[in-house]
Amino acid sequence: MVNVSDATIARLKKGNETFELLVDCDKALLFRENKATLDEAIVTDDIYKDVRKGFHASEKELEKIFQTKDNRKIAEIIIKEGEIPLTTEHKNKLREEKRRQIITLIHRNTINPQNSMPHPMQRIETALNEAKVNINEFKKAEDQFQDIIKQINRILPIKIEKREIKVIVPAKYSSQCYGIIKRLTEMKKEEWLNNGSLSVIVEIPAGIQEELENQLNKITHGDIELSVLERK
Repeated sequence: MVNVSDATIARLKKGNETFELLVDCDKALLFRENKATLDEAIVTDDIYKDVRKGFHASEKELEKIFQTKDNRKIAEIIIKEGEIPLTTEHKNKLREEKRRQIITLIHRNTINPQNSMPHPMQRIETALNEAKVNINEFKKAEDQFQDIIKQINRILPIKIEKREIKVIVPAKYSSQCYGIIKRLTEMKKEEWLNNGSLSVIVEIPAGIQEELENQLNKITHGDIELSVLERK
């Protein structure tokens, strides 16, 4: 449990009244996602009107507003419905996580048009730094993707590309490979050939073709047919 001096004040306004609770910022946010327990999230179950002044909320007020005197139930409501100010450390952590997501997204969905290969992740990260790209830790990586591509395009030759690919897998490997193909691609057409082989036409982000080939080759020991039908 976090020390009181390092705690964050979670705050919930109900009508004209405000109620406060001391929490561990990280654990409280995880509690909202059902990934931490209440005991991990709270420093104490004392409910305040003003934490800094040490003013506690009265049982009468709590029962009137929350229809219960149970501080733990009230603490749950404050965490789930209230405001939890983020610490600088937590903001930095969120920003770094979002940065990694964006780098992976760019790596998987784009190519270098000069050689039709995905850019290495380290090169993408360097381009983000050189372009001084500002990552919004609260915005989905997918929602920032297009704008970031435009920002790094002056530094890094880059193209968003999808590929339609045909894959034929021998019968003895088909069941093992099917799950991988299903997970990594968008299936357009599948057909079981007379000899038991699996033939599929799939669409994938260009950057994951190598990953798909590597995983299928690992199972089949290279005994697959894979051809690019169309680049989009």
